[in-house]
Amino acid sequence: MSYTLELGKKAKAAEPIIAQAGTRKKNEALAAISKALIENTALIIAENAKDLKAADENGMSEAKKDRLKLDENRIAGIAKGVDEIIALGDPIGQITDGFTRPNGLRITKTRVPLGVIGIIFESRPNVTVDAAALCLKAGNVVILKGGKEAINSNVCLGNIMRKAVESVGLPADIIQVVENTSRETTNELMKLNGYVDVLIPRGSANLIQAVVNNASVPVIETGAGNCHVYVDASADLDMAVEITDNAKTQRPSVCNAIESLLVHKDIADKFLPMIAERFKSHSVKIYGCDKTREILGADIEKATETEYATEFNDFIIAVKVVDDIDEAIAHIRKYSTRHSECIVTKSLDAANKFQHEVDAAAVYVNASTRFTDGGEFGFGAEIGISTQKLHARGPMGLTELTTMKYLINGDGQIR
Repeated sequence: MSYTLELGKKAKAAEPIIAQAGTRKKNEALAAISKALIENTALIIAENAKDLKAADENGMSEAKKDRLKLDENRIAGIAKGVDEIIALGDPIGQITDGFTRPNGLRITKTRVPLGVIGIIFESRPNVTVDAAALCLKAGNVVILKGGKEAINSNVCLGNIMRKAVESVGLPADIIQVVENTSRETTNELMKLNGYVDVLIPRGSANLIQAVVNNASVPVIETGAGNCHVYVDASADLDMAVEITDNAKTQRPSVCNAIESLLVHKDIADKFLPMIAERFKSHSVKIYGCDKTREILGADIEKATETEYATEFNDFIIAVKVVDDIDEAIAHIRKYSTRHSECIVTKSLDAANKFQHEVDAAAVYVNASTRFTDGGEFGFGAEIGISTQKLHARGPMGLTELTTMKYLINGDGQIR
């Protein structure tokens, strides 16, 4: 039996147990996880240090190392996220609809777990805990396949969580971390039909497309974030600086950070020097169109199709001066990954037009795209940001980890 198939069989064996666990038992398991994370902080940091050392040796960028790093504050934040999931309502068993047919059949629509969820992700070890906790609360088994760059951190976190859930009487196998980081193992997981009910890839555009293109298991597409801020002619420019700066530099390695800035031609002469000055303090590299370079100087490198289409995940941004909101929307339609888009404007008409015509999971007026996040939306943690339109879209919380079951009661009706 292959290693991956063995994981799948263990997951299927554990599935009915967690599916039938009540809210109290699931919350007890989550509380045990939160407590164990804090108690094992020193161990987690020590294992994470091994991954950080390897990252240095392999020349990983500072932005990506930031995604990988765990310290005392971040571990406390992860544990707090688990506590917040405990406080959330349990979606399992919720009745979303009910009606009686003319023939007397009583039909009830209710929420049930998805089953076994496989999650393939890259260098953010916090995903290991966030995903496991959300899947557990929604009554699912989870198989977690992180990248080799975080293997020591992920295995450590997985072992801590498995012991914690076991301590309250649930099977450890409701949470499994794939310890084999080979490409073959990933390919096997993507084709584990009959054992894995759905796959959720979380990471770079390359990772997501590799899963979408190669998996035979159903996939929920998440994550890739080529996001934009458009500064309209009527914008409060000081507000626009704050929003653009936050959306680009607060944490550039995440999917809800912006990668491109669009500026209306009427305010470009004034706004571009303002934002360039702010970006200078973060050493942001700017690629710009001809008009941007005319305003900011020829030392700004020329933006091409490549830059406008790239999710940098770094202190890099592509800038374009546009004639009007229609050109901004057309640009976004061409290059956006349908994740998060923002307009800064004082015009109600422009705000309404942008929100109705831009096709993305989250469309903002006068607020940073960095808020596209399960925690910020009040979902506790999140499993990822879905950029597709089927089943789930936007931050995926507990409800998005469920499906529906129809319960039909009759009195002997036949058709």
